[in-house]
Amino acid sequence: MKNAYFPSSAEAPLLGDPFVIAPGRLADRVLARVYGASLDQQLAAGCSPESTRLLAARAKDIVVLPRRASLARSWDHLLRVARRAPARRTPAVPLRVPAILAAEPAIRELIERLTAPLPVSAQGVATASVLLTDATSPVYCLRGPDDLAGLLRAAINQLDPARPLMHR
Repeated sequence: MKNAYFPSSAEAPLLGDPFVIAPGRLADRVLARVYGASLDQQLAAGCSPESTRLLAARAKDIVVLPRRASLARSWDHLLRVARRAPARRTPAVPLRVPAILAAEPAIRELIERLTAPLPVSAQGVATASVLLTDATSPVYCLRGPDDLAGLLRAAINQLDPARPLMHR
């Protein structure tokens, strides 16, 4: 006799199946938050979210619309701070104001992509997050890569809702 709660092994989904989402564990979600910056670096570099439970938990967390909207607000805040007079900026966070202002059209497009109510890739969200939070990114570091607009364009392309969401 079949039991609805315990399917037979022939009916049970395989965890390796890319269309089956493994149940989220509280410990995974907590650890994904604790190691968020490191996991975001890995996702931004192109690691498959399906490769580990922590990457999967982090990807699931960062692609939800409220988290993306929060990230978009942070990018908008960065633009507002960059436009302030130098005397009114906080000296604790040195910004590359010319690079930020030159990349404003790309930042605006990034904000639009982040706040669109469409599914997007975790890689794109992670890339946008890393650019904003990593002290060695061209937003802050004078010795970092010079092409902020180019890196933003890569994030925008990764956030294209027409792109596949899963790695193959």
